Parts: sequence; C-alpha cells; structure tokens
Amino acid sequence: MTAETAVLLPVLVTLMAVLVWGVLVGAAQIRCVDAAREGARAAARGDPPDQVLAVARAAAPPGAAVAVTEHAADVRVVVSARSQGPGALGGLLSLQVSGTASALREGAGS
Repeated sequence: MTAETAVLLPVLVTLMAVLVWGVLVGAAQIRCVDAAREGARAAARGDPPDQVLAVARAAAPPGAAVAVTEHAADVRVVVSARSQGPGALGGLLSLQVSGTASALREGAGS
C-alpha cells in the first residue's frame, strides 16, 4: 500500500496542477473576450478613445494590452494578456491569450 501511494501521489499532484493551470488559462481567455466586448460597446456608443481604453482595461486581466481600431462604420477591439501558470513554474507555463470584438457604430447603418 505504501509503495502504491508513493508512486500515485506525485502523479495526482501533477494532474491537479495541470487542471488548475487549464482553468487559469480559460479564465484569462474569457476575461479578454469580455473586455474586448465591453470596449467595442463603449466605442460603438461614441465614447471618447481614452474612456474606451479605460473600460476595456478595467474588465481585462492585469497587464493586458488593448488595441482599438476605428473605421468609418465600425470599431474593432483586441485585448491580449499573458496567463501565468500556477506556482513557481508560472512564468515558464505562461500562455498568450486574446479576445477580439467588433461593433457597428450607433447610427452608422442609417
């Protein structure tokens, strides 16, 4: 029984760390998509560019980059961030995640 536990315990700990890492990456991805949507909505309403960036950064993960591209009838917001892994190896296991959203400006279709 002790030998089986000694072999199985590191495998279970590694599995849990991988699962936690996957959840952290998924959560960062969702936050990027939500932040891009919020920023696109604000820009479509006609909010000033600094307010659009502030809205998107408030919803984004810490340290995220926000880019806003405006065209005549629509606006596109891209939010990207690095998702850190759990524990001491977080920097080694980091992944780049991003979200993109676009919206038509209000009154552009008329």
